[in-house]
Amino acid sequence: MSVLVTGGAGYIGSHMVLELLDAGETVVVIDNLSTGYRWAVAPGASLIVADIADTERVKETIRAHGVTAIIHFAGSIVVPDSVADPLGYYLNNTVKSRGLIAAAVETGVKNFIFSSTAAVYGNPKENPVTETADLTPMSPYGSSKLMTEIMLADTARAHDFRFVALRYFNVAGADPQGRSGQSTPRATHLIKVACETAIGKRSQMEVFGTDYPTSDGTCIRDYIQVSDLAAAHLAALQYLRRGGPSEIFNCGYSKGYSVHEVIAAVKRASGSDFKVVLSPRRAGDPAAIVAASSKIRETLGWEPKRDDLDQIVAQALDWERRVDALKAAAVAS
Repeated sequence: MSVLVTGGAGYIGSHMVLELLDAGETVVVIDNLSTGYRWAVAPGASLIVADIADTERVKETIRAHGVTAIIHFAGSIVVPDSVADPLGYYLNNTVKSRGLIAAAVETGVKNFIFSSTAAVYGNPKENPVTETADLTPMSPYGSSKLMTEIMLADTARAHDFRFVALRYFNVAGADPQGRSGQSTPRATHLIKVACETAIGKRSQMEVFGTDYPTSDGTCIRDYIQVSDLAAAHLAALQYLRRGGPSEIFNCGYSKGYSVHEVIAAVKRASGSDFKVVLSPRRAGDPAAIVAASSKIRETLGWEPKRDDLDQIVAQALDWERRVDALKAAAVAS
């Protein structure tokens, strides 16, 4: 009995692999390494270098490794890129997910956990936003994820198949033991970009939009520490194994920070007063979005342990200072 993690060589996926291995699970990873790294997959997990679009390879892997649950991270995640390349996002996030779901049904995998996003809500009318809020995505990224949620719900009604979709907010930080972190090339995550700028990897960073209807004019987001998020996925897996019905949960801390507040935290932690350029808004960015998280806490018993922005920033900075050496060592070996 094993768990298949798609995209397990990427940022969140690699932390999920660590969480599963720490819990004594047998783990197999499928990743095409387009944005992930072979070295990011923890020892103890089996890595299959393949694209989830290769349905026959996926089914072969499921059967060969005795997979009984799938945790699906593989996909594209940059909102502005989705606006520029909508068809690419519908291919990676929707079409390929459809093939993966079909492979699960055909091979008898009954438990499926999906990496969804708060982007399905668009610009919510109220914050914190609950799981029953209107679903009005503002970008092809959000729409592509919502389409997969719909496919999962329809599949669960038609087959012996149950799922949990986790809509998460802004993921940040690194493994507290320093085993993994945000390594994705050309990452656009605010905390990673600010950390790169703080240590000189970038000459400056941009703030996109300072005229939003928020306290300081910049966007407000709910930042969730990546290992807490991995723990939520493990709780979802245990829930499905107990026979829990298909469900959708927000993953966040129910508190928001503005872009300026996050940058200030990075400057405090790094001791660097780096250059920040104010730029116009980007397409697809809502003004504020904060998670209502009572449902996941009550239903799954999930209790975050790392709800501290300064700690999250410190982890990200520490990882950023070490990641280039890790990459170089991996290439050398």
